[in-house]
Amino acid sequence: MYRARAILALLFVSVLTTNAGGVGIAEATDANRPDQIRPVTTVTSTDDAALIARGDYLAKAADCAGCHTAPKGGAPFAGGLGMASPFGTIVSSNITPDAQYGIGAYSYHDFARTLRGGVARGGKHLYPAMPYPSYSKITDDDMRALYAYFMHGIQPVHTQPPATELPFPFNQRWVLAFWNLAFAPNNVYEPRHGRDAQWNRGAYLVQALGHCGACHTPRGPAFEERAYTENADVYLTGGVNDHWFAPNLTSDPGSGLGRVPAEHIGSFLKNGHGGGLVTFGSMVQVVEDSTQYMSDADLNAIARYLKSLPAQRQSGTYEPRSLRARQGVDAMRTGAVQRPGAGIFLSFCAKCHQADGTGKPLKYPRLAGNPAVLAADPTSLIRLLVEGGQSPETAGGPPCEKMPAFNKKLTSEEMARVLTFVRNTWGNNAAPVTTHQVTALRDGIHK
Repeated sequence: MYRARAILALLFVSVLTTNAGGVGIAEATDANRPDQIRPVTTVTSTDDAALIARGDYLAKAADCAGCHTAPKGGAPFAGGLGMASPFGTIVSSNITPDAQYGIGAYSYHDFARTLRGGVARGGKHLYPAMPYPSYSKITDDDMRALYAYFMHGIQPVHTQPPATELPFPFNQRWVLAFWNLAFAPNNVYEPRHGRDAQWNRGAYLVQALGHCGACHTPRGPAFEERAYTENADVYLTGGVNDHWFAPNLTSDPGSGLGRVPAEHIGSFLKNGHGGGLVTFGSMVQVVEDSTQYMSDADLNAIARYLKSLPAQRQSGTYEPRSLRARQGVDAMRTGAVQRPGAGIFLSFCAKCHQADGTGKPLKYPRLAGNPAVLAADPTSLIRLLVEGGQSPETAGGPPCEKMPAFNKKLTSEEMARVLTFVRNTWGNNAAPVTTHQVTALRDGIHK
């Protein structure tokens, strides 16, 4: 098994990004026989319209548009988004109901097999950039609603995205059949006995439609997700994806959600702001395209589920009442701090994040006690400092705020110093950031 995994690792190690899919409206003759489900070719009733509307909601929850829409004005769901991997660019497909270039010719069985098994119509295996291991848990009712929406709720776009062309051996898609056997689950979500309806709803959204583990769960030797449910202690403990570190979502009081109230998690997902925390990196797109459209009930269910996860992979601590923390805050306010990185922070960062690290509500995130600041892996902090970022634009949230890039203002050594300072001031206590870590990240993103 070890040798088999090693071979698979050589074949399939790539940056897994979120991809999504969906397909159309259907009538069931046998709920347990998807090949017997007959597609409805026209919308003829209010029941059909309701099914399409539900599919629209589910497609947003699954963030299908986020990966299947090309940047800079691309047609929704027409594909063409290039997703970088170490071995080439994976281009998202057209999932509009166009018969030639999209999924218009898909039966319900084709659609369900694509989402749950990663095998497209005609037997073509998909790269696991499409999170079919998570979508395998989508219920039959939700799958039919998604099919209804993609066949009847969006306009067909007669556009063929560029083909994905990876070098050998990564272009050998047939080997993915063995990867699926080894690593991909294939069971629809089953409600957990002993848990109430809200908890189970949250677990389903996180594990299936939301495919949160695709980014927030660490990878194994073949770059498979090391766990798909809370039954494993590594699930949602954080992972690096495309030079971003998706943070720990367990109840770790340092770098996780242990100190974050459930209501702040819901607000964070709805508006990109919650309790002084602000969405950053690739999560900005998730909030903009997906979670801001979810109901309060579903967001509360997600928060309930995440808050139930016991602390795992604990990293960093926050002790704001310690003598050292109080002395540091007083020194920052008077400008008397002589520690490495303090001067850089006061010159470039304090205007927005404040000298005491509290930030500005609904504008700039707090750094004091911020779980992302205390993360075991500083990749995201380094990337934000190098290339800047911005908060999401949402219907109900505050205006978008931007953080400038410092790649031309600070050296790698200066970045390491100021990030180490931030991770060890105001009660924060986390591992220092090294110049080597900063240089490696800058080389990786060519900045």
